[in-house]
Amino acid sequence: QVQLVESGGGLVQAGEGLRLSCAASGGTVSGYIMAWFRQAPGKEREFVAASKWSGSITWYTDSVKGRFTISRDYAKNMVSLQMSSLKPEDTAVYYCAASDNMLDPRSLRNVRIWGQGTQVTVSS
Repeated sequence: QVQLVESGGGLVQAGEGLRLSCAASGGTVSGYIMAWFRQAPGKEREFVAASKWSGSITWYTDSVKGRFTISRDYAKNMVSLQMSSLKPEDTAVYYCAASDNMLDPRSLRNVRIWGQGTQVTVSS
């Protein structure tokens, strides 16, 4: 059973950056679309970014385009989310996820494996 474990969350000021990492254990995630979702207090969980494991295709939600970058470390079986120019509205619990539907990587319904989440707080 593959497990995903996030790390790298924390408290930063607006304009600063943060790097989230997601380590996969118990198996390979090479066949999955790797994604990041987030959930702010009182809001639904939403899609942030995704990448085909090969790295040939990536997807981003409009609000993070140009600020966030998703990447993979094949040797370490990890996926990362580099976040820059953070805004208070980026505050949320960020979840790493593995999806099996490349046609709709933004949908929560296609996620097969979830991480436990890591808190990102951006102060103004």
